[in-house]
Amino acid sequence: MTPTRFRECLDTFHWTQRGFARIVGRGEGTVRQWARGAVSIPHNVAQWLENVTTYMEANKPPERQTHTDKQ
Repeated sequence: MTPTRFRECLDTFHWTQRGFARIVGRGEGTVRQWARGAVSIPHNVAQWLENVTTYMEANKPPERQTHTDKQ
């Protein structure tokens, strides 16, 4: 996973790097290094993030209904 794709995946969920660090049990500094490309993202983390992002992209949340949609 490239640093750009990593940041795109975080954006999909509106996750900050700090929040993602808590989710995966890693240090904030480590996650910042992943985002910069200074350190490679571990395969298991990259695969999990890609899987959940792919799912979310394919299963968008429902859109808000307008008044005319309710009829």
